[in-house]
Amino acid sequence: MSSENTQTETVETDTGPARVTWHPAKRPRLVLGLSHGAGGGIEARDLRALAAVLPTHGVTVALVEQPWRVAGRKLAPAPKTLDAGWRGIWPALAAPGLPVISGGRSAGARVACRTAAELGARAVLALSFPLHPPGKPEKSRAEELLGAGVPTLVVQGGNDPFGRPEEFPGAPEGTYGLIEVAHGDHGFAVPKRAETTQERALEVITDGVVEWVGSLG
Repeated sequence: MSSENTQTETVETDTGPARVTWHPAKRPRLVLGLSHGAGGGIEARDLRALAAVLPTHGVTVALVEQPWRVAGRKLAPAPKTLDAGWRGIWPALAAPGLPVISGGRSAGARVACRTAAELGARAVLALSFPLHPPGKPEKSRAEELLGAGVPTLVVQGGNDPFGRPEEFPGAPEGTYGLIEVAHGDHGFAVPKRAETTQERALEVITDGVVEWVGSLG
């Protein structure tokens, strides 16, 4: 948040104040709103990497801290409360007058999928979508992903215990695309013994998202 170009804004919502840190593009054509998961904040490596790279490709990135996180609580509230917070944040994301991609990691990805159609999102970026709780593939959340109703990109670690890429359901063409980050866990960390580096793993994410947003026009 120390970059000269970043601006931080507090947004009042029905569930308390949220915080948006803007990483503006010089000539923006899209806004990407990205929220964190249930166990961490906007310091997540994938969120930071996207905020650093996408503005150079015409995408303003808004890193969003949900009200529960701003309030200093350690446990995320129920999904309905998360959705309410995101709805309250949305007018700030739409304020620049540009199409908005709704995005997030883990629990934030679920929120983006659940609310995309009603909020008029241009698309959804789902980072580390938690397809099921670890070890419980029968408790699938595939309906949330498939029900987003807008172009959706999933970026998933190859070793994500919340759902490996091969576990994701087949879907009609155009429903969603999936990028695999080889050896990545739920936070896209790769083991030191892997044949890929952490730096390369993040490049897979940023390169893939840059290509995808280019296809959105």
